[in-house]
Amino acid sequence: MIASRMALLQHVCSVPLPRFVRRRPLSSIAATAVAAPSPRVSVTTPSNSRSPNIDPHALLGMTEQDLQQLAVEFGQQSYRGKQLHHLLYKRKVKDIEDFSQLPQAFRNGLREAGWKVGRSPIYRTVTAADGTVKLLIKLEDNRLIETVGIPVEDENGSMRLTACVSSQVGCPLRCSFCATGKGGFSRNLKRHEIVEQVLAIEEIFKHRVTNVVFMGMGEPMLNLKSVLEAHRCLNKDVQIGQRMITISTVGVPNTIKKLASHKLQSTLAVSLHAPNQKLRETIVPSAKSYPLDALMKDCRDYFQETSRRVSFEYALLAGVNDKVEHATELAELLHEWGRGYHVNLIPFNPIEGSEFRRPYKKAMLAFAGALESRKITVSIRQTRGLDASAACGQLRNEFQKDPLITESDSSESQPDLAVAC
Repeated sequence: MIASRMALLQHVCSVPLPRFVRRRPLSSIAATAVAAPSPRVSVTTPSNSRSPNIDPHALLGMTEQDLQQLAVEFGQQSYRGKQLHHLLYKRKVKDIEDFSQLPQAFRNGLREAGWKVGRSPIYRTVTAADGTVKLLIKLEDNRLIETVGIPVEDENGSMRLTACVSSQVGCPLRCSFCATGKGGFSRNLKRHEIVEQVLAIEEIFKHRVTNVVFMGMGEPMLNLKSVLEAHRCLNKDVQIGQRMITISTVGVPNTIKKLASHKLQSTLAVSLHAPNQKLRETIVPSAKSYPLDALMKDCRDYFQETSRRVSFEYALLAGVNDKVEHATELAELLHEWGRGYHVNLIPFNPIEGSEFRRPYKKAMLAFAGALESRKITVSIRQTRGLDASAACGQLRNEFQKDPLITESDSSESQPDLAVAC
């Protein structure tokens, strides 16, 4: 799912801890680098230096070590933190009051201090004919985000369940073919708001999520801090293998190098969509500030740094970038900048008011054939969730396009999502 993807708008409130805890209030939780050992909770006086990507009162996203330290700060034994970890990530309990294994005084103290699990209600659900499910999740500030669950059953009958998660509310990059960007941009998501999407998909399907792709609403690289924190949590706490996680980007200057420094085993998927700079600028406006040669150099350096192959996403737009000549030029571009690249072709998924069209199957096969004949590994993505507006590039909520926020407590009056999409 391609979504185009900067600014940050959020508030963090400070609430004093109960009297039986140390007088120093617990303010920020140190940001956790994916490749580094988990840091301990920092206990400091309130300040404006908090990481804006972490809600200091959301338990979801915290490591077991964080939770143990939190328990100690509330006058509990450290093993209560291990219990908290189990409740959050194994039993997936959604409310502090349901932490029945913990002493009532501890639960009361957490609530009085403003702590919460960090799970949001599912606002609407729509299911496509192929089993793909799109969820609208209503955040604490009433904004809505979308996440998609994609079930695929293999020949042995086992199911691979992919969660396509959002990293921002809307998207600021406004790629011309993508519905998400047309809906505007509101703010970055915090780490727990990313992690909770995966847990919501598991709740709906009653099945463990096996794969996560950061291809929902927003540009992950414009919210890289939260994305890396969520990635660590999904890998270490929810226990989804790094190789089962894909981070997608349309390209943001200086961020691919930052991502490479973490040496993740996850896949980097770069939304290319054109074989030359001039054409790419007409499809991806942000390409003007990040020339194609600079992007390709960063991708080459990423491979050299991580030994992980970069996957290129290419949305096929009829009559725009889907000719055999484009495929030939794309192959030449990839050969110029390295070897072993993979191209994932994505037939355009129609969106309201778009001038683009989906190419005919014959054109798609000819494009793929031209790449294969030039020794480029290629695949054509199977379209999933099209009838639920949950397919690639369609992540846009039709009844709240602008300003990407619901009217407070007005969900009863909203139209049914299945009809609205």
